Order: sequence, then C-alpha cells, then structure tokens
Amino acid sequence: MARCLGPTMLLLLLWLFLMPEPFLGSLFPWLVEGGGTRRQPESRSSSTGSLSSAAQNRCVDAAEACTADTQCQRLRTEYVAQCLGPAPPGGCHRAHCHRALRRFFARGPPALTHALLFCPCSSPACAERRRQTFVPACAFSGPGPAPPSCLAPLDACENSRVCRPRLLAFQAFCSPVPRALDGCPRDQAPNCLRAYAGLVGTAVTPNYLDNTSARVAPWCDCGVSGNRQEECEAFRGLFTKNRCLGICTQLSPETRWCHTDLCPWVAPSPAGPAGHPPGP
Repeated sequence: MARCLGPTMLLLLLWLFLMPEPFLGSLFPWLVEGGGTRRQPESRSSSTGSLSSAAQNRCVDAAEACTADTQCQRLRTEYVAQCLGPAPPGGCHRAHCHRALRRFFARGPPALTHALLFCPCSSPACAERRRQTFVPACAFSGPGPAPPSCLAPLDACENSRVCRPRLLAFQAFCSPVPRALDGCPRDQAPNCLRAYAGLVGTAVTPNYLDNTSARVAPWCDCGVSGNRQEECEAFRGLFTKNRCLGICTQLSPETRWCHTDLCPWVAPSPAGPAGHPPGP
C-alpha cells in the first residue's frame, strides 16, 4: 500500500477530512447522496404486517421498498439486465455490469440503495439474499474458479481513473483516526458508507464473503503475493480488519435500518421509527 499512502497521499487524505462538503461533492460525486440532493427517507407505516416482514428478512423489505420507487426500480432492473444478460459461454459482460452498478448507486435514492447494500441479517437465508443482491457471479467473483491475488485488482484500480479516486475516498473516510476515542469518528460514518458503496462496480468491488457473517472484501486473497505480501495484506485488511467499516455496515437490529448516530441522514420521524425505507 506504499503507493496508495505515500506522503503526497497522506496530505491529500488530511485535506479531504478538512474539505467543505460542497467541494467534496464536486470532486467525488458518488459521495453526494442522490446526485447532490439530500434526501431523508419517508417512514413506512408501522403496521403489524410491515414490522413482521422486516423482522423476518430486512433484505426482502429493502427490495420491496426499491421496487416501489420508480427510479430505484428502473436502475435496479438495468443492472440486473446488464449483469445477467446474454454473454459468451462461461463469462459475462463485466464492464457493462459494473457501469450499471455504479449508476445505481450514483443516481438511486441513497436511503433505498444503501438499505439493499447494508440490510442487517440474523439468518443465513437473509444473509445469502444480501450476498446475491448485486449479482456476484458477474460483478464480484470469477472468471476463474479461485480468487486471484489481491495485487491484481489493486494494480487495476490504481491504473483506473474511475477506481483510484474511489479507493482513495474509501481509505480517507473508513480508516480509524486518533481523534476519536474508539478510532472511529461518528461524523465520518455517512461518508464511509457512501465511499464503500462507491467501490461497487470498480476493479475492487467488495461483497459479503459468506452467508454466516457480515464480513466483506474484494474477491481475492494474498496466498501468492511474492515480495509484495505486506502490501497485499494491507489492502485486503482495509476491508477484513477495518473496525470502523464494521461499525457502519453491521447495523443494530434494535434500530432496524440504521443507527441514527452513525447515519445522521436518517432523521427520526413522528410518523414512524427512524431509518425505515419509503413506503409505496
């Protein structure tokens, strides 16, 4: 990771932390919710049926909320078509799939796109649905049966004008910092979640690794990394050993969709519990 976090990059990361939000949005548009418009989700009616459905599988509830929203459903249909569309035997149109996924997160309502990406699960069935949400067979894993060295996606990302600034933003907003008691400043949590979502559809697309945990990482390992073993493990550790990312992605079941202190764009509403996605 020396190339990612050299002296110049460290200065840039410090500048990012101090940058006013309007400038941040102009440089990293995928970090600005809904293409620059701040939205707060409407609360779903707290009927017995809705609460029962959410208690069983919140990822199903998130999918239903996206379906009920015209923009979210249109963008979701687009990435599914691109990621599952006709392709050569044994392959897929990964570039088209990735482009459609980036568009989904850049243009879709964040309260809905993030609910799909970060829906909390307490059962393998829910976790498997969450893992399959963004068509991992095309967008995440492959083309070979075994994951490549993490150096391959890292090198591809560093040479990509799309991926490199997004990885930089992820490093800036999801890394522990000394100024917070536990190393994870709560005011950076929204940017961390958006920066993580911004990586979906790039050379380092992360996903959930299994249906028994909330562990995330790109599809790669560091088994064969030669003299770059340390760099490889540092990159993968950005996902697998990142306590701050874990705080943001492992949401509390008690508050259903989001900790309001970790996700301040979700404001409590007198019409229902905070964090619920919009109803039909």
